[in-house]
This record gives sequence, structure tokens and C-alpha cells, in this order.
Amino acid sequence: MNRYLIERSFPQGLTIPMTPEGRNGCAQVVKVNASEGVTWVHSYVSPDRKKTFCIYDGPSPEAIRQVAERNGLPVDTITPVTVLDPYFYLPA
Repeated sequence: MNRYLIERSFPQGLTIPMTPEGRNGCAQVVKVNASEGVTWVHSYVSPDRKKTFCIYDGPSPEAIRQVAERNGLPVDTITPVTVLDPYFYLPA
């Protein structure tokens, strides 16, 4: 499985309420993603909530774009990434 960094812009700011509606919204995104073999790992949100940096696993950038469109989410860029763990290089 490939890993990607997805950058998204939310000009009005991203809001996901800490309510059942917010939970259901996230669950729906996960469900739609799964239909194309895409997994939302986690996201980082800028302090002004206008930009997100999301880590996704998926078969291809095209699959990520497809589910983003179905979920009504913007996509600015999709960048293939790998993990660099600095602790891998340190002695145990």
C-alpha cells in the first residue's frame, strides 16, 4: 500500500464539531474511502483551521481524488511519501 500526504485548503476554516454529527461525518468519510481501498491515517490542522495536511494510505492518487470528490473534500496536492524515523538510526 502506498502512503500519501494530501494538502487541503478550507477558505472558511474546517470545523468538525465534537458531537454525534461530527462523529457521523468522519465515519462517512471512512466508509466512502474504504470503498476504494483508501485509509485516512490522520490529519494535521493549521492553527487558523484553513489548511490540513492529511496522511492517507491507498492504491493510487486517482483513488484518493475519487473518494475526496465523493466526500466533498478539496484536494490541493497529493504527494507520495515514506516514513523517516530518526530513532531508526540511533543505537538501542
